Amino acid sequence: MRAVDIILKKRNGQALSDEEINWFIQEYTNDNIPDYQTAALLMAIYFNGMSRQETLTLTMAMVNSGHTMDLSDISGYVVDKHSSGGVGDKTTLVVLPLVASFGVPIAKMSGRGLGFTGGTLDKLESIEGFNVNFSDDEFHKLAIENKLILAGQTGELAPADGKLYALRDVTGTVDNISLIASSIMSKKLASGANGIVLDVKLGSGAFMHDLQSARDLAREMTLIGVDAGRDVIALLSDMNQPLGTTVGNALEVLEAIETMQGKGAEDFVEHCLEIAAYMLQLAGQGEKWTNHDALRDQITEKLNNGEALAKFRFMVEKQGGDVTVVDNPDLLPQASIKNDILAMQSGFIEKVDANRIAQAALVLGAGREKKDQPIDHTVGVEILVNVGDEIAEGDVVARLHANDKTKSIAAQSYIQDAIAYSEDVVEPLPLFYGVIDGRSLD
Repeated sequence: MRAVDIILKKRNGQALSDEEINWFIQEYTNDNIPDYQTAALLMAIYFNGMSRQETLTLTMAMVNSGHTMDLSDISGYVVDKHSSGGVGDKTTLVVLPLVASFGVPIAKMSGRGLGFTGGTLDKLESIEGFNVNFSDDEFHKLAIENKLILAGQTGELAPADGKLYALRDVTGTVDNISLIASSIMSKKLASGANGIVLDVKLGSGAFMHDLQSARDLAREMTLIGVDAGRDVIALLSDMNQPLGTTVGNALEVLEAIETMQGKGAEDFVEHCLEIAAYMLQLAGQGEKWTNHDALRDQITEKLNNGEALAKFRFMVEKQGGDVTVVDNPDLLPQASIKNDILAMQSGFIEKVDANRIAQAALVLGAGREKKDQPIDHTVGVEILVNVGDEIAEGDVVARLHANDKTKSIAAQSYIQDAIAYSEDVVEPLPLFYGVIDGRSLD
């Protein structure tokens, strides 16, 4: 085969065969096809799209470009979750120990953040000593021993995806549904889960800004999972305003711990309950946990009675973290400057723009603009209002946590721009916009 023939075929709008896709990905992974030819193919895909079969083949080619995890000796059925990313999304920190408290083994690989805040791993590293770096063998060993592990992805999993994503990022080919879906699902499938719950965000603080785009992405990822023989459920969730009350690494760990102490924000608690319920329904696969309302009651009880927190503490201990911060979260690292931002008028909150809040957190140093850039775990933003809340002039609507006065001033302008007021009553935003269950898709 020749790379140029495959490029021309896709440029001309024809479907690529399984053999052509597999050959191209293998040769590119082995450095036998240069970036400029791969970029040409990506651009052809960007404009001409991919069929359902092509998308599945591309995904599996990336899965098979490296090692795959076999978790069958941990559990006969392993369940995982994935979020498409959002502002203040610390859901994994609560949901994983919550699901584990039901006796369901959890072995999850997660990533670092690139953008407004840190990723799940960055948040966990706010806890002194917490180790997220394991080889595949070490990860597997700890998963068997502890039945609960949350660690970083290794370079051995879906290496083709890493190469392709870096190239897409600099060639303007990121926002194509098939390429996005295959990238996300290649890592999920390589991680060995049998059932996957996808939390697909939409809104100003999400990659997908509108409902139709988010639904298209969710359906595409769900179909990939179904075609690969996995059970997939996708939830469409709101990200027009931050989730919960905190944006920033140590702050989000603090909120997660307080949530597992029964003191969580209503929207964040509701979000965690829904994700956990669908994960447990997949883990039960029709044998138990089928009544959604009854299951949510059980989950709520474990969230409030300390069982989820005990599992979180266990995970922190087994991965080398300082458990004293779980027992007393006030011991988490804190910023030196705290500035309150006050409501400029009385009325109702009309908007809490997640993207502007995210920019404030980035200015403070909670995120990174380059892959290897260090982050400040202590800084971030507390958002103390939601859309629809009634407030009085002078009420505290947000609080900045900073270590630099100049950055704090810059972040404050973002927060003031993010929050809009109305004299009229404003309806709260929905938390979810729908569910796509792969088990009932054609």
